[in-house]
This record gives sequence, C-alpha cells and structure tokens, in this order.
Amino acid sequence: MARIAILGGTFNPPHVGHLVMAQEAHAQLGLDRVVLMPVHTPPHKELVHDPGPAARAELCRLAVAGDARFVVSTREIDRAGPSYTVQTLRAIAAEQPQDELVFIVGGDMAHSLPTWREPAAILALATLAVAEREGVARADIAARLRPLDPAEDRVRFFDMPRLDLSSSDIRRRVAAGRPVRYLLPDAVAQYVEGHGLYRQ
Repeated sequence: MARIAILGGTFNPPHVGHLVMAQEAHAQLGLDRVVLMPVHTPPHKELVHDPGPAARAELCRLAVAGDARFVVSTREIDRAGPSYTVQTLRAIAAEQPQDELVFIVGGDMAHSLPTWREPAAILALATLAVAEREGVARADIAARLRPLDPAEDRVRFFDMPRLDLSSSDIRRRVAAGRPVRYLLPDAVAQYVEGHGLYRQ
C-alpha cells in the first residue's frame, strides 16, 4: 500500500508556493509521492490567460523534473470538460484500491469544500490534507467541515511557511515585464519566457 497525495489546480503557472506545499505535505504526512494534477477546466472559476492544458501540464513536468517525490498526471486534462475532484478520486480508488489517497488543499480551498460537488464523498475517498498555520483558521476550517461528518482522521493539517504568492501575481509580473526568477522554478521561468506566455 502506498500513500498517494493529489495536488490539483490550474497551475497557470506552477510556482514555488505549489512546490513548497507539496514538499511540506510529503515530509509531514509521510507520503510516498505527490501527484500534481492540472485541471482541464476548473468548475468554479474562469481560467485567465490560459496557454492551454497541454502547456500547463508541460510547465508542471518542468517544475518537478528530477524530484522523485513528485509526478505529474494528465488524468483530468485527458478527460476534458470540468474537473470535479470527486470523479477523479473515484476513478483512482477504483484503479488503485490498495493505495491510501490524500487530497492536498490550501486553507481557503478547505473552507470552501462544502460548496464542492459531493463533498462528503470526497472525504470518504481521501484524507484531506490542509496546508495552514496553527491558530484560529484551523478551528474555523474544522468547524466548517464538521457537518460533512468526517471521521477525526479524515482531515489532517500540516504547517506551511507563509508565502504570499499566486499564479495571478506571476502572470501580472510577466505581463508588466517584471522579473519572476526565484518565484518560479528556473525551467518554468525559461519556458514562460521562451514561449512568450502571459505577455499582454
């Protein structure tokens, strides 16, 4: 049995915050590997300045190249259409029933989980790993999820350094001609520059 974690997102583009989240989850939760899974179409928000699913998948591959802890899956891209977490988890559980599934989210996403499609089923299929600092936010998130009736061990918190960084910030910086080195893995920054991504 392996402990497999899924970190989903648009990854438009993937930045060091995503990699730090994956790393901290891997280290603190005893994971065997973390799967970065770019969505095809996010169901709850519009993709802005999207270079396309194939390009975002390639950016993810470049971001984790050479790190055996991380792999990239195009499962949701290949399925096309809106990417619903519960569908993905059901498919993986059916194919890999021996593995323990973990789904990694930030605190804001964890708080919004009750609005997702079949949130109780998500918690039945996978442990929810929430990146959040100690404090009030954890209590708020736990209270928000309690009506979904998760068992005590279905929601796990792990510490994440505070990094005020987002993909939208990166896109704005690129569009304005500002440097993004050290905010993106070098190979990702080179791909963005070489392919003229996110320039207005």
